[in-house]
This record gives sequence, C-alpha cells and structure tokens, in this order.
Amino acid sequence: MFTFIRSDLNNLKAYTSHPGGSAEIPLDRLDTNECPYDLPDNLKQKLAESYQQLIETNRYPDGSHLKLKEAIAKYVNEATPLADISATNISVGNGSDELIRSLLIATCVGGEGSILTATPTFSMYSILAKTLGIPVVDVGRKGSDFEIDITGAEYAINKTKNPSVRVVFVVHPNSPTANALTSQELSWLRSLPDDILVVIDEAYFEFSQISMAEELNQHPNWVILRTFSKAFRLASLRVGYAMAHPKVIINLEKIRLPYNLSSFSQAAAQLVLNYSQDLLSFIPEILRERGKLFTAFAEIPVLKVWESTANFLYVRLTDEGLKLMGESSQDESLNSLMQQLKSQGTLIRHTGGGLRITVGTPEENQRTVERIKGIF
Repeated sequence: MFTFIRSDLNNLKAYTSHPGGSAEIPLDRLDTNECPYDLPDNLKQKLAESYQQLIETNRYPDGSHLKLKEAIAKYVNEATPLADISATNISVGNGSDELIRSLLIATCVGGEGSILTATPTFSMYSILAKTLGIPVVDVGRKGSDFEIDITGAEYAINKTKNPSVRVVFVVHPNSPTANALTSQELSWLRSLPDDILVVIDEAYFEFSQISMAEELNQHPNWVILRTFSKAFRLASLRVGYAMAHPKVIINLEKIRLPYNLSSFSQAAAQLVLNYSQDLLSFIPEILRERGKLFTAFAEIPVLKVWESTANFLYVRLTDEGLKLMGESSQDESLNSLMQQLKSQGTLIRHTGGGLRITVGTPEENQRTVERIKGIF
C-alpha cells in the first residue's frame, strides 16, 4: 500500500520501552538502568525557579550549548584530571542516541561505510544504522566473560569491502553484560588505523569510574559518549554528550538539528553538574546493593550471574533452570521468567540471550530476589 516507504524498514522493529505501572500493580522498574531515585525536591525547586525566572518559552534555546559544554568539560577534567577536555571537544545531543545517529550520518551514509559491533551489546547502534541504510557487521563475544572476539573482529574488518568498516562501537562497561573492556580489547582499539572511528560509550562511567578520556587527545579517531540519563537522574530530559577531537566535533555540529536541546534540558544538566557531588553520593549504596544482588543470585542454583562494573547485573538460566521452566529454548525460558516477574510487579529486560537486571532501591532488590526464588 504505502509504496513510498523504504522496503527494508519492513524488517526492522522499533525500540520498545517499559509500560507504565498502575495503582493495582506498582512496578519496580529494573529494566532500563535508570537511577532509582528522582532529583531531590530542593533541586526540582531550583529548576522550577529557573524555568519561571530565566527561561523565555517564546525564545529558541541556546543553540551553541556553550555554558553547558563548559560545565561538562569542568566536570570531566575534575573526574579524570589528565583528560584535558575543553568546550571545543564536546558536542551535546538529545540523549546519546542523537549523537550516535549523527556519528553514523557523518561517517557511513550513502554507501560510504559500514559499522562493526560485538553482540550482545547496546541495540541502538545496529537499529540506528539500519534505519539509515548502513550495513552492520556483527562479531561475537567469548561465552565465559563476554570479551570481544578480537580475531573475528580483525577478520571482519579486513574482509568487509564496499563498503568497508568505518566505525567500531564498544560500550565500557558493556550493556547488557556489564563487563568493562579488558587490556587486550583496549590494546586492539588503540591499534586500529586512523581511518576507522572508534566510539567508546561510557554511559555507566559514574558507576564504573573507568574512563578512556585521559587517552582521547592521543587518538584523534576516538569518540567517547556519556549521558545524563543514568547517574545524574535526567532520563526524562534526554541529555547526552560526545567528547572528541575538535575537527570531529565541528562535523557533528554541522549534522545535528538546530536547537536540538531545550532550554529546560540545558538548565537541568547545568544544575546537576553544579550539585554533582551531592547527586552522586547515592552511588556507594548502588554498589553495595549490586554486591548483595550478585551474592543472592549466585546462591540460586538455576541462575548463572556475571560480575558487574555497572549499575546492573546480567544473568542466564543454568541447565537446571531450563528444565524447571519447561520451555524449549533459553530465550523462551527467559521470556517466560520475565513475564512471570512482570505479573508480580518487577520489570527486567530480556536482551542478548540473558536477563539484564538494574540495581534498584534496597526494597526493590529484595522483592526481586524473593520473586525469583518464589518462581523456582
């Protein structure tokens, strides 16, 4: 019927998010790696005052994002003193998703390149590439620790032609498997030629405290992505940022939509950076709870759980768990478990052949453990 729609879109699925809760079944939302705590009331009040007194809704927002970029640079340099980042190294987007899309447009659109990912990983790299008609080259990971199959990746890069691989996407630590890049993986990234863009997604930096920002100036073909949606509690306002060589940033600025970030979102991001020490003080609790969850899951015979350097855990079912679920495959069993937990009020995400479970409040975590034990 709609012949004006690209035929290849028929094979794509839209990214789906969690449904809302209800009064009857309040949901523990442990499926999207958000912070379990909202902004404190005093900061919401300050943001409301900013909206009332400073923001003119009849005026376009600051399209340069200069004040926000300067605040981000200050934060990055304080967190990683050898980074030496300035506003010219930063581009700001409507979430990291917009920045990923801009990077794809800047490098691969029009048959000029393909991207390489290692599955399982963040699905939006592949989804956004495919919506732009960009080929995706996918390699595997080791089953034991989810390290990238470097030999397979090197082979894929050398083999892929017309178009060749122009962008490699990695997450540090990876989602959904929560493992940080190993020394071998980092050595491989450092060895990639300058005509391949290396995108290192550090969405969970505040939880891992592991960053490659200090090496950014040594690698003009690297881009580091971060977000305000996780530790900074601004998931609803969609603010992300990219750090890269100024010439890369200039091209991202050419591609992004004008006024892509609202005045309110910019004000909120600057506010949380001003109060970053107080806002991030909850992280030790999350790390303690992560340890408790890991121990609890490790003691459940039907689960296989991996160590995490992020604010979530990744689990799969053991052979015993598969038998108890009575399904024909790992994916069917995991989907059944996810649905049973949802019916009891816990949302988790089935992705990459496993279950990704966000670390929530102590109460949410306890309920999750009890519900999983109840099922088995």
